[in-house]
Amino acid sequence: MKRIVKWIAVSLVVLLTLLLVGSFINHTIRSAQEETLYPPPGQMVTIGDHKLHVYSEGERSVAAPLTLVFLSGSGTSAPTLDFKALYGRLSDEYRIAVVERAGYGWSEIGNTPRDTATVLAETRLALQLAGESPPYVLFPHSMAGLEALYWANLYPEEVVAIVGLDPALPQTYEVMSPPPQLMLSTITFAARTGVIRSGASVCHEFAAVSEGHLTAEETAAFCSLFYRRTLTPNMLAEIRNETNPQLVAAEGIPDVPLYFFISNGEDIALDNWGEILAAYAVAAKGQYLVLDVPHYLHNYAPDVIAAESRAFIKQVVGE
Repeated sequence: MKRIVKWIAVSLVVLLTLLLVGSFINHTIRSAQEETLYPPPGQMVTIGDHKLHVYSEGERSVAAPLTLVFLSGSGTSAPTLDFKALYGRLSDEYRIAVVERAGYGWSEIGNTPRDTATVLAETRLALQLAGESPPYVLFPHSMAGLEALYWANLYPEEVVAIVGLDPALPQTYEVMSPPPQLMLSTITFAARTGVIRSGASVCHEFAAVSEGHLTAEETAAFCSLFYRRTLTPNMLAEIRNETNPQLVAAEGIPDVPLYFFISNGEDIALDNWGEILAAYAVAAKGQYLVLDVPHYLHNYAPDVIAAESRAFIKQVVGE
């Protein structure tokens, strides 16, 4: 009996190993094919040892000669496509640019540190190399709120205003617990081995897709990036960097007009998320609007956010 049990156990281990090896090989082959099938729609610019993707569209208007810069939240696999619903409603009047950080979207994985200072330096250089220039109105989502606040404090001459899309703040990190390590390890394992591809419908659950903002071709590209850009080493390094909130907090509240769009917080592990963001907006003498939608609110209420953003920008630049 013991020999039979041992044989079954060994057979299961061998079978599982073969399945994982097969999954990894399939993932590697398909990833290479998808890189050819879905090339970056924007510019690839070289930053040190890696290249970053910068997508732009629209023209600067005479009345508002500025660029709207979209910065994605932590772990967003396809920022350019994720923001499409919102910037597509603004690019008829403004120049827009989406900067994908290292390890995000079509950007390459880099070996540089993931502290806010380094990330900001790469973002600014990427925009410059892509032919973009300040002044900017920053549209940070979630974790990118830290980068936007830091940017406005260090380079106030470059930042006209901040339109926060449920932006994370130093104060939120003081009370919000980090993701469980077991969860991160499990998702990372599934992503690296290609097991994540077995859940073909998972990528269709993301708001950019489920809310109907992407074409069939864009959806295929979105899913491809989801399979290739889930919890990349750069994303994990950002999550594990505990000094970023303190770095940004040390600079204080920037003296810049801001407007925060705040979600209902139903998919955020922090009960008073909205209260913290609203209090910060008030302290900064800014504006805020609470929307009864989830965290990726720019995909659930793009019309409202676009209309409010237009009015806010006109107010800021004095049109």
